[in-house]
Amino acid sequence: MPSLARRIFAEWLGTAFLLAAVVGSGIMAERLAGGNVALALLCNTIPTGAILVVLILIFGPLSGAHFNPAVSIAFALRRELPWPMAAGYIAAQIIGAVAGVWAAHLMFELPLWQFSITSRAGAGQWLAEAIATFGLLLTIFGCIAKTPAAIPYAVGLYITSAYWFTASTSFANPAVTIARSLSDTFAGIAPSGVPAFIVAQLAGMGVAVLIGRWLGDSARAES
Repeated sequence: MPSLARRIFAEWLGTAFLLAAVVGSGIMAERLAGGNVALALLCNTIPTGAILVVLILIFGPLSGAHFNPAVSIAFALRRELPWPMAAGYIAAQIIGAVAGVWAAHLMFELPLWQFSITSRAGAGQWLAEAIATFGLLLTIFGCIAKTPAAIPYAVGLYITSAYWFTASTSFANPAVTIARSLSDTFAGIAPSGVPAFIVAQLAGMGVAVLIGRWLGDSARAES
């Protein structure tokens, strides 16, 4: 069993790499897409889904590879993660996410400290974030119950898909949302939009915990 320090470091490093991929690929995509927003989004989507598979394969055996406060809270609610450990995970995820954004800025020679001016608000965006987070958690719960080895691929594919079927492009992660507010690039979100996104994400997570428990109870009763 990895030590708590190693688990928390894994969450920090994994989340940092995730955000470096999200923001870095967004910057590269915007520079190379020639103004074609659909192409830029596609070029942002593929690296994000791909890096999730890799990171979960690397860090899953160490920390569970949450990289997401909504996931850590969900596992704490399911009594599968102690609350003190969940708090440590969440702090590491947020700090790691910001570090990843700053690393992307440095790689592309952009100002380190910046705030996004990209407005992402409105009922459709908030519903999209609730649905995106709900689907992400349900994907994880479903795979844990039957095919744990499929989690890296299922999560990567789900996020790749959700980029395109949700109006918000599927942040589905409070740490990601906070960190992306600190990048005035393709992947950014204005800080004013962050609180509502996080509320929607936590709402989607809560519903997923309830439905996941109900579905799990039904499956056990039928077996």
